[in-house]
Amino acid sequence: MDPAGGCPHAANARLLARGSVASVILPGEVAGMAVLGHDALREFLSHPDVAKDARHFAALQSGGIDDGWPLRTFATVQGMTTADGADHRRLRTLMSKAFTARRVEELRPRTEALAASLLDGLESAAGTSGGVVDLRAHFALPLPMGVICELLGVDDALHGRLHELSNRIVATDIGPQEARAANREMVELLSAVAAARTESPGDDLTSALIAAREDGGDRLGPHELIGTLMLTIIAGHETTLNLITNAVRALCAHRDQLDLVRSGGASWADVVEETLRWDSPVSYFPFRYPTRDLDIDGTVIPKGTPVLAGYSAAGRDPSAHGPDAGRFDVTRDSGVRHLSLGHGAHYCMGAQLARMEGVTALEQLFARFPGLDLAAPESELPRHASFVGNSVRQLPVRLRG
Repeated sequence: MDPAGGCPHAANARLLARGSVASVILPGEVAGMAVLGHDALREFLSHPDVAKDARHFAALQSGGIDDGWPLRTFATVQGMTTADGADHRRLRTLMSKAFTARRVEELRPRTEALAASLLDGLESAAGTSGGVVDLRAHFALPLPMGVICELLGVDDALHGRLHELSNRIVATDIGPQEARAANREMVELLSAVAAARTESPGDDLTSALIAAREDGGDRLGPHELIGTLMLTIIAGHETTLNLITNAVRALCAHRDQLDLVRSGGASWADVVEETLRWDSPVSYFPFRYPTRDLDIDGTVIPKGTPVLAGYSAAGRDPSAHGPDAGRFDVTRDSGVRHLSLGHGAHYCMGAQLARMEGVTALEQLFARFPGLDLAAPESELPRHASFVGNSVRQLPVRLRG
């Protein structure tokens, strides 16, 4: 795997042509595998002999993984994404009330108001920079970060630093010292947030998690609380940030599809779903581990191997989505649901929130600036320095074409 990331789709197509499961070398010369094909990934994500708990990660348990390994947090953070069975159900139950359909609808007016305010700021920023503005920095980032931090009760002053640390934690091209420092500072910041909410509880998810931890029934341990907050902040804004960014890029490159939506031939929800499939916000997500040697579509994945879920590859798998899987089409109805939000017990809990934020962002953006277009060729946009996240780091646009 290229630690510097880059656009994954050409490499994905080459790998898929060979098969739905591939052997990969992770940073630090760690041997792993990736499941790329749609059907194979669907089977793998819900297989009863596949675990998320790092005690099943053979190389980690044998001492073969340095504590500064850039992907270590994905394996060792304590929370829903690294829990199995009863532990996973307990953690998911504690979190689930914050992400019900009702709660998401309650967040909609605040999301719409925040989007409108950010678009005002976007226009002001463009007016002082020759009409070109970074849509990612001024809109796609602060919208989901603002929503998830409000949900958690995190002060506005911390938003920027939390995003910087999240970016480092999901990066795959950083060194051990930087990786350790980012994790340490993230834990310190979130511990301070938890301490503040313990002393002065509010109507937020962090306070609710602390209360649940202290109820004497289902409990979150101290490490689980911090791990849960970390995972919620990272997953709650990085993926939606990429979703909005990728959707805007796709629509600017396919003006016929944008015209179709604006004329009522398709919906903004259709754009969100096709973007999730065609340019998944997450390319390769770490990790799952077979608890026995496992045959997936004719390839054996040895017990204890760290396995990447290849969402960006599965989204363009011709065997599932047809020979035109590489085409962006908001009217697509292949009868096959994409896997970009997961599958099985670990299906993304924030899926409804991400979809609502994506629809709100795109609808308001193109209503305000129907002529919006990229201010640089797609090939010149700097990519994420990670094979986990799939997007660009900057999105310069002209608001009025």
